[in-house]
Amino acid sequence: GLDFTSTSDFQRTTARRSMVGFVYQFHHLLPEFTALENLIIPQLIIGKREDSAVKYALAMLSALGLESKKNNIPAQLSGGEQQRVAIGRAIINQPKLLLADELTGNLDPENASMIIELLIKMSKSLNLTVMLVTHNMDLAKRTDRIMELKAGKLVKVAK
Repeated sequence: GLDFTSTSDFQRTTARRSMVGFVYQFHHLLPEFTALENLIIPQLIIGKREDSAVKYALAMLSALGLESKKNNIPAQLSGGEQQRVAIGRAIINQPKLLLADELTGNLDPENASMIIELLIKMSKSLNLTVMLVTHNMDLAKRTDRIMELKAGKLVKVAK
């Protein structure tokens, strides 16, 4: 509902913080902070109280199956665990849109499947729109719609 061509930089930044989540192929977690802290920080940035942020982050880690890893820094987590924390961080502020770029590209097939199942489940439970970029057609076939690009042009829409 925002016209980004007529908003200030501050307004665009504020909208991105609260309305859009990002997950990349590499997790980009803050390496010196624990899994829990990586989920608390985005909430504090938008002004959530610390006690509330901690409570919600713990609930998110539990939903991600990572409650026992809350005090681990990223180097102490597997690739799949790191990516789950990254997904949690991206959706912790309950955005309307999640942009995911090759988020399973660095994962083994088992972890990749688990990540996709998690995203499908969370997109439905949180009423979250997920826009996923992937070269993995098996993964793409599990989505509601596939839009295929070639040379920067939309060539096919399926489902």
